[in-house]
Amino acid sequence: MGFKAVRETDLTGLKLINRGKVRDIYDLGEYLLIVATDRISAFDVVMSDPIPDKGKVLTRISAFWFDQMAEIVPHHLISIIPSEFPAACRPHEVILRDRTMLVRKARPLPVECVVRGYLAGSGWVDYQKTGAVCCIPLPEELKESDRLETPVFTPATKAERGTHDENIPFDEMERIVGKELARRVRDISIRMYFQACRHAENHGIIVADTKFEFGLINGQLVLIDELFTPDSSRFWPMDGYRPGGPQNSFDKQFLRDYLISINWDRNPPPPSLPPEIIGKTREKYLEALSRLTGEKLEEH
Repeated sequence: MGFKAVRETDLTGLKLINRGKVRDIYDLGEYLLIVATDRISAFDVVMSDPIPDKGKVLTRISAFWFDQMAEIVPHHLISIIPSEFPAACRPHEVILRDRTMLVRKARPLPVECVVRGYLAGSGWVDYQKTGAVCCIPLPEELKESDRLETPVFTPATKAERGTHDENIPFDEMERIVGKELARRVRDISIRMYFQACRHAENHGIIVADTKFEFGLINGQLVLIDELFTPDSSRFWPMDGYRPGGPQNSFDKQFLRDYLISINWDRNPPPPSLPPEIIGKTREKYLEALSRLTGEKLEEH
């Protein structure tokens, strides 16, 4: 491949408090350090083979969108520049560069907030069975990948590593976080989706669906985690969009399609990924970064 990947980190002198599907999180006291590794998951299973530079793409894209959405809702990001991190991080600047966010601590809401503008993925599966998506009725005779007349907000419970998120009706979200907060989060999510769609479409990309995470800092609602990345969103090239089946994508759907093609049963252990699948997946992430932000990764 010729590209070095970071599958996990072990930063001496820093306190690791969580190793998620993709991110290693360190507690710096007042702040958190979120390191996006090159791990990739599919069907809620972390692959054995990382995708070089994937974590850098996720971090750079998230930072771009946090800035874009700041007028709608505050976020937890302080900096992605290692020289601006606390002194304890300085020995690790090389590995932290481009793939790390210094963030304020927040209390995460126990739900994921999904906005769907097109009928794809689990939404398409649900629609085929019930004619609805997460209990939201949709018109009859829609095709896979059809654009929805109005985007739908479909919350889900957060899953532990190795288990699956579970879609829930909106009234269940209201019970979990409270009616006022649930409705505020829904409205903010849909507003951000529309704003991102306008930007992405100007750069030849359809945002088919996306998921957000929110938290509270001293009672203030803030965006946390990642934002409009290829891991949290379904990106399609506009020039190849054809409703009626799956679409080409700038996200990890390419990897999912490969895993489906080899009839993997979606249970651990994951299969090894061929070099060409790793390379093509990397290219898709890099193209998403370039198209959405105009940025390219520097070689270090």
